[in-house]
Amino acid sequence: MRRYLWLAWGTLAYNLGVIAWGAYVRATGSGAGCGSHWPLCNGEVIPRSPTAEMLIEFSHRVTSGIALVLVVILVVAARRLFPKGHPARLGAWMSLGMMIVEALLGAGLVLFGLVADDDSVARAVVMGLHLVNTLLLLGALALAAWWASGGRSFRLGGHAGMGLVLGIGVLGMLVLGVSGAITALGDTLFPASSLREGIAMDFSPTAHVLLRLRVFHPVIAVATGVYLAFAAAMAALVRPLPMVKRLAVALVGLFVLQIGLGFLNLYLLAPVWIQLVHLFVADLVWIALVLLCAATLATSPAPEPEAGLASA
Repeated sequence: MRRYLWLAWGTLAYNLGVIAWGAYVRATGSGAGCGSHWPLCNGEVIPRSPTAEMLIEFSHRVTSGIALVLVVILVVAARRLFPKGHPARLGAWMSLGMMIVEALLGAGLVLFGLVADDDSVARAVVMGLHLVNTLLLLGALALAAWWASGGRSFRLGGHAGMGLVLGIGVLGMLVLGVSGAITALGDTLFPASSLREGIAMDFSPTAHVLLRLRVFHPVIAVATGVYLAFAAAMAALVRPLPMVKRLAVALVGLFVLQIGLGFLNLYLLAPVWIQLVHLFVADLVWIALVLLCAATLATSPAPEPEAGLASA
């Protein structure tokens, strides 16, 4: 069991790295590094005489393939270690389903040419869907690891209406994620030389739709942050368990950090490194929210996951 827990939590951590590298592919305009071929790279299994863009895109495909293999192993191991009906099995299967959809969306971006300098609305839509599925994948992986570590299954009803309260927070995070993906795409395609120029571009009557939409991201971020702070406080009051309280504090703390990184990203004109850090912390916020939901809505108090790991 100990090995399975390491596999589950390790697969979650590994996917955080894969997602960050995918963002690097987008931020550096390397999405077309392998041409319009998928899963081959310019028609080859292993590209010869690769360019920098080709290496970046090819390495992302390799790391994504490894992520898929890890999730398949997770499913096989869950079927062997846990009985039918155990939530850890459900988490593993959900992870595999989201991983397959993730691969298909990534392939669609390449095959339909929605990469590099493409500034179409279609690319923004597919990237938004890609981001939503990425968050769902991380959520499924987090739940798979949580349930394997001793977390109980949960139900949305009861718990003084916390299912609805937290559900609104989840929806808000998904909307925020989509707006963040559109903003990041706009920053990549339409870089500004100064903060004043960037603001002028956003409010220009001839501005591209991606620039017009990115002005909403900070507003959505602040509104979502305020609501998540409220939801976290309510969760700690309704289910005053140590784990719930810790997750509530972690969620609020991470979101405050994320807001600060957002303003730093704006001030520094979105350099690639801050975009990656911003995305990484956003993923941690999402994982904290998912685990807070699981702990708050659990059918019964669960043993501390850390204790479960130590005794496995």
